Amino acid sequence: MVVDGWQAGALDFDADALDFAKGGGLVTVVTQDADTGAVLMVAHADREAIARCIETGEMHYTSRTRGLWHKGATSGNRQQVVRLSADCDGDAVLASVKPLGPACHTGQATCFGETPSASTSELHSLDTRIQERQMATTGAEVPASYTRRLLGDRNLRLKKLGEEAAEFAVACADEERERAIEEAADLFYHVLVALRALGAGVVEVEQELSERRR
Repeated sequence: MVVDGWQAGALDFDADALDFAKGGGLVTVVTQDADTGAVLMVAHADREAIARCIETGEMHYTSRTRGLWHKGATSGNRQQVVRLSADCDGDAVLASVKPLGPACHTGQATCFGETPSASTSELHSLDTRIQERQMATTGAEVPASYTRRLLGDRNLRLKKLGEEAAEFAVACADEERERAIEEAADLFYHVLVALRALGAGVVEVEQELSERRR
């Protein structure tokens, strides 16, 4: 089963490592926007809900009053799972998601107010804009852009990536601080475009860095 390009059942997460007994059959779930880092909501999940997250690629929770709950099943404000991570005690889960609408029943983006988390960075914003260019429907109503040109031309994309890396290296060799900063910005942009063409972005890089830090 494929959920919007994600292969359901392919999520690498071991639900057996969770301690459901400590919370009376439930674990706490902190749901976070995978692109901005904003905390969207806090809920609970039992073993079945976690299994459904893994099987469908969409967030499921457990309500103390209504049981298993598929986020967005009625409202359409679903949450596509990017990653599930257990805490050190196994009684809490951090869910990184792609929200397809507001997380809060009030209509706000998060249950903690509309303002995005302070952890939102320019790199995340740039990555999101690149992804929007990639997903835009082709046609006369979609303006041509340099980003779309790079995404559609592998040879040009790799050529520009090499050029920007070389220009950054030269600026560093010449010890030109301001120029090196400018060239680094150009390089970061082309790296993100190259990653997005492979279906990856800032989040995946951060995850790799996190794994290396451990």
